[in-house]
Amino acid sequence: MSGHSHYSSIKYQKTTTDAKRSKDFSKLAREIMIAAKEGDDPETNSKLRVAIEKAKSINLPKENIERAIKKGIGQIPGQKLEEILLEAYGSGGIAIIIEGITDNKNRTIGEIKQILTQKGGKLVSEGAVKWLFERKGCITINPNSQTPITKEELELKAIEAGAEDIYWHNTGREAEPRQGRDFLDVYAKIEDLERVKKNLEKKGINVESTTLDWVPKEEIKVDQNSRKNCQKLFEDLDENDAVQEIYSNLASS
Repeated sequence: MSGHSHYSSIKYQKTTTDAKRSKDFSKLAREIMIAAKEGDDPETNSKLRVAIEKAKSINLPKENIERAIKKGIGQIPGQKLEEILLEAYGSGGIAIIIEGITDNKNRTIGEIKQILTQKGGKLVSEGAVKWLFERKGCITINPNSQTPITKEELELKAIEAGAEDIYWHNTGREAEPRQGRDFLDVYAKIEDLERVKKNLEKKGINVESTTLDWVPKEEIKVDQNSRKNCQKLFEDLDENDAVQEIYSNLASS
């Protein structure tokens, strides 16, 4: 299995503005609404549990989380939303998976298609690139938020906790050198994600985030120009209100 594919690795570089935070809050609230349709108890609904943890990681207020759950289960009126998963190719031939939540599927697909076209990419048919990825649970750990520990010790604890695979990725947070640049992704089968997370916490490891990711089986390296185009494409896609997550097989360096 290959490395970190999630667009959050790029987001670490971005300055958080009030407008950006508001958009992220809205996206996470919609994710919670969708997840809550499968049950309002995070103990039995792993999808909801992951969505709530993501929301808490960006400090979404508790009342916003509770309201989103109530909308999801129909206790209070809300938008009629649906999930979409789109597959595409980007500059340099990289494969892309785009997850979204929308109240107008046709409009959203049209908007995403336009963004891709402008940046040298294109939508492809269902299944055309998804086979290049695996669906995995991902636990991200920031070594700098732990009590002093070496990389080797952290890797060993992850393996002992039941990790299926581990991968170091570089966040490139040049503006925050004290926060460090290397994060550890701990991969697990989806059904084992919560167990591995709890095992890590029992070992005194602080977890940065827990997500369900599309992880590429192999990464693709591209030239510098294509890499810049891809990053710009990811940024433009992320600006779309309906786009929740973006994954690719673009090599991290």
